[in-house]
Amino acid sequence: MTTRPMATTQEANGPPPEAAAVLYPGKVMHARLKPFGHRFDYSVFSLLVDLDRLGEADRQSRLFSVGRFNLASFHEADHGPRDGTPLRPHVEALLAARGIDEPPARILLLCYPRILGYVFNPLSVYFAYDAAGALLALVYEVRNTFGDIHTYVEPVRESQQGPEGIRQSRAKAFYVSPFIDMAQTYAFRVLPPGKAVRIRILESDATGPLLSAAFAGTAVPATSRALLSLCLKIPFMTLKVVGGIHWEALRLWLKGAPFHSPSQRPGTIRRHNAYTGS
Repeated sequence: MTTRPMATTQEANGPPPEAAAVLYPGKVMHARLKPFGHRFDYSVFSLLVDLDRLGEADRQSRLFSVGRFNLASFHEADHGPRDGTPLRPHVEALLAARGIDEPPARILLLCYPRILGYVFNPLSVYFAYDAAGALLALVYEVRNTFGDIHTYVEPVRESQQGPEGIRQSRAKAFYVSPFIDMAQTYAFRVLPPGKAVRIRILESDATGPLLSAAFAGTAVPATSRALLSLCLKIPFMTLKVVGGIHWEALRLWLKGAPFHSPSQRPGTIRRHNAYTGS
């Protein structure tokens, strides 16, 4: 009797969704590991949208719009150059600067949608695929509450792929939290979108892990029923994201976390893009 090998987590998760837009309700978790413990998690839902099929995504639900106000919406002006220009050329330019000259066959963006016109995305991730469906690169688009935006562009190499997904690392190059200095390294662990999606970031300094942050969600169709249900279960989600950031910052300050001034941001500018590891 021949025993079939068990599918890896990534294989079992399947290919990226075929729909132009998909929802991923799930949980966000943050855990501060030193100099003291501090952990929280909360319910959210993310949107996965195909940048080449925004018109199709706009028609999936009466409660979801692209470029227009609605209960939930997606606006290209919330990402990349933030001037409303199409995002595909922006992502292609980022990839070309890292040596990927052939335009991806498909680019999917995982982010929070606007809820009643408002959104704040601490992290958005672009997934760039080739014509065979293989993942070419990940683009991590990071924001802070000072209005700055920064991108880490990471081609996916064979050595970075494993049964649990993609494992990448990058030196920190962008000021985010006033309670964490710049001398850090990020370790990204990503299960690309399929039936589920998972993103974990372990931030470490010279003495070891400092902060673990993760999102895990399970795909559901972006229907009006699903959107209404999620917005009722998690009302004013995007406002709560910003409120939660400031509330947790206050708790850290009260616990005595050291403060690192924004003036310590070496070379950080608004809408800064990182094409290389420098």
